[in-house]
Amino acid sequence: MPLTRRSLLVLTSATLALAACGAGSSGSTSGGNAATSATASPGSQGSAAEQGAFPVTIKHAFGETTISKEPTRVATVGWVDQDMAVSLGVVPVGATAMTWGGNAGKSTDWFDAAVARLGGKTPTRYDDTDGIPVTEIAKLAPDVILATSSGLTKADYDKLSKIAPVVAQPGAPWVTPWTTSLETVGKALGRPTKATAVRAQTDKVVADAKAAHPELAGKTMVFAYLTTTDLSQIGIYGKEDNRVRALEAFGLRSAPIVGTAVKPGQFYGNVSAEQASTIQSDVLLTYADKPADIASFKANPLIGQIPALKSGHAYAEVDKQIGLSVTNPSPLSMPFIIDKYLPGVVKAVKGA
Repeated sequence: MPLTRRSLLVLTSATLALAACGAGSSGSTSGGNAATSATASPGSQGSAAEQGAFPVTIKHAFGETTISKEPTRVATVGWVDQDMAVSLGVVPVGATAMTWGGNAGKSTDWFDAAVARLGGKTPTRYDDTDGIPVTEIAKLAPDVILATSSGLTKADYDKLSKIAPVVAQPGAPWVTPWTTSLETVGKALGRPTKATAVRAQTDKVVADAKAAHPELAGKTMVFAYLTTTDLSQIGIYGKEDNRVRALEAFGLRSAPIVGTAVKPGQFYGNVSAEQASTIQSDVLLTYADKPADIASFKANPLIGQIPALKSGHAYAEVDKQIGLSVTNPSPLSMPFIIDKYLPGVVKAVKGA
């Protein structure tokens, strides 16, 4: 799994601690977003903002941001905020390129389908591999920048705030629950009631899937990061990671080893391959670059000692877009997770 976002999609060490973010100043509208860009049309909206929704002030990791009126040109940073906006009927003018797991348009199938239903225009995609593309975002002249599920630094925030009001992550980077992102984006776009309704609809979809798979209830899991290029260690995602949260919603629970391997305040940890036999769980979940990788994991004299892997209760997803869906759960991706990812989990639990 390649290192995109530089801090979440690929984690190669346990040094990615979730440090507390410092306070900052409120976001403000600058002259840079007053003009209309000739290269981008306003984002499409499938519903109007609710009466009395503005002005609204939103607290986040760097202080608070006030949005005085309904945004019409929304830009998103991170890999989930664009889903939240579209689920509320607002198509961004710009969004981060899905450079890992994205489709040919560096988007996702679930996002594109939702945009098509709204009759919206495909947003401009900008690549964040080498950091926040401030210049490209500025060219789109947004009137709000959503980054609730991002890993913005204070420096990033300050730069973006010169373009438009910025709604940053509420706390530690990359670990905002999708429910919190949805609620926050709902406030920022003036659609808090709509956000509540979307949350309820999504919760029902999840609850129905959970009921359809009682075999998952109470089963312990370890969501690991394994790669054939380095079999000396085993990465483990913690309970604050959103892929773990998504699967726990279907009835699975993190194995005790997760709490031992992942230190408080972090969402990821490493275990030496020599300790593989201690990674006890009913099922092991991971990613793979090619189908043969799972056989390589099993054949390794150290990694192969992971109990769930050794007993045939492991699932290594090869399709990167399927992997991306569970990495970034949202109201749009959740049905995709249930249709495409959850069956593999069920098979692994059963040992099929």
